[in-house]
Amino acid sequence: MTKTRLEAFSDAVIAIIITIMVLEFQVPEGADLHALSELTPVFLAYVLSFFYLGIYWNNHHHLLHAMQQVRGSVLWANMHLLFWLSLIPFATAWTGEHYLEALPTALYGVIMLLCAIAYWILVNTIIACEGPHSRVRMAVGSDAKGKLSIVAYAAAVPLAFLNPWIADALYLGVALVWVVPDRRIERTLGLERVS
Repeated sequence: MTKTRLEAFSDAVIAIIITIMVLEFQVPEGADLHALSELTPVFLAYVLSFFYLGIYWNNHHHLLHAMQQVRGSVLWANMHLLFWLSLIPFATAWTGEHYLEALPTALYGVIMLLCAIAYWILVNTIIACEGPHSRVRMAVGSDAKGKLSIVAYAAAVPLAFLNPWIADALYLGVALVWVVPDRRIERTLGLERVS
């Protein structure tokens, strides 16, 4: 399998995930602002999850661009990531419907944590296949943002049972850290002028 085919398949899965999320929106019962305002928690959960999927899509694109070859272990690591990403619509819908309740907020964090771990596994699987001097290894470096994200998600899950606001603030904080594009791979590949 070529990198292009792997990227196209992954892009299609992420697009479907986003489509499933937006289809979860229910039309309000009424035709006034009050009826629409009742959808605010669902909409906010969707916005946060949309940002997360956009972040994964963006970083996944750059990661595959830096990768030299596709091996079976990379295919499975990629499928592992896509599996956890595919659960985001469920977590988003449950969190939106039960805004600021402990268990849905914690489950959202568990899925975000597993997505982050799966991405870390994918990166390290590529590095293992391509060696310690690969472009991916040089671009990723110490991966402080990735490790910090995993720690934040792991902290947010139990904190959701103490105060869901704190967990939600951590989820938002991680998203904001990643919304700023990670230029490591672009710098390593000399692509900064192109993007």
